[in-house]
Amino acid sequence: MILQIRRANSKDADVLSRIAFSSKAHWGYPKRWLEIWKPQLTFNPEYFQTGESWTAELDGALIAFYTLHEKDGIAWLEDLWVLPEYIGKGIGKQLFVHAMNRSRQLHYRIIQLEADPNAVGFYEKMGMRKVGERRSEVDGQLRILPIMEIAV
Repeated sequence: MILQIRRANSKDADVLSRIAFSSKAHWGYPKRWLEIWKPQLTFNPEYFQTGESWTAELDGALIAFYTLHEKDGIAWLEDLWVLPEYIGKGIGKQLFVHAMNRSRQLHYRIIQLEADPNAVGFYEKMGMRKVGERRSEVDGQLRILPIMEIAV
């Protein structure tokens, strides 16, 4: 098994959308919530022409990806998604390290992200810390999403 990290391109949009959706579903969210989130988890080809999106490919198959955007002079890590069968196998860590290295190359000093509550432990293991939170609502239920950061 050979893992390769490469730039995502517009042709990857459908596969990466399926990865994001299945990764979100892995955490046992209600079906209704997943339907509400489907537009946010569906990426059009143009999305991969803005910011920097990178994929993890294993033996030629896409299994994970992330996107970096610039937000107020900070690297903003979005959409770090791993197929459920690869969660806990180091793929997310490899992509996170790649994002850190890429942020350094782009001369960012900080990476921030809005974490899914189920991913907080992963990000803490990567060295991130909570610096704030964003309140949101899904189907009438309050959710508190941690804002996390790490120095690059």
